[in-house]
Amino acid sequence: MIDLSFRAQQPWGEITLAWWRGLADDTGGRAALRRAGDLTAVVMQPAYQRLHRRLRAAGWPDAGWQNDRLAAAAGLLAHVREADERSLPVAMSQRDGDKPRVSALRFRRLLDAPDVDTLFTGLRRTLPLLQHRADPLALTTDVVNWGDRVRKRWAYDYDWPEQKAAA
Repeated sequence: MIDLSFRAQQPWGEITLAWWRGLADDTGGRAALRRAGDLTAVVMQPAYQRLHRRLRAAGWPDAGWQNDRLAAAAGLLAHVREADERSLPVAMSQRDGDKPRVSALRFRRLLDAPDVDTLFTGLRRTLPLLQHRADPLALTTDVVNWGDRVRKRWAYDYDWPEQKAAA
């Protein structure tokens, strides 16, 4: 699979970060993306179409799977209110008392997401548990490149709770 990385110093990263920051002023566009319950609904939003057009002008490859993954990332970014430099798995495993913010079971379900639609739904439900904080470019990169390599990195980054030994 092609690595479509989004970094602040790269054109796609700069465009995506500027678009995400612009959602703070485009409250209607942000709200419409937040209400979008699936990728088709995300793709039909003018706010997403603006991002897509800007990325296409910067050389974004126009293939179905890449566009679906970009739509998933854009829909999720509408739920991110504040940037957090931690990776998603690290943020998910942060402890509130003795329990991680995102349980090991829920995290495992995210890792088992067979497609981007399932990942979108799972992360959309998970972001409120992270107080709507995430690294926008890391989230975008991971969703666009979702596959075994990202799953393995997430599994290594998550601080798995210790299992009690069976008696």
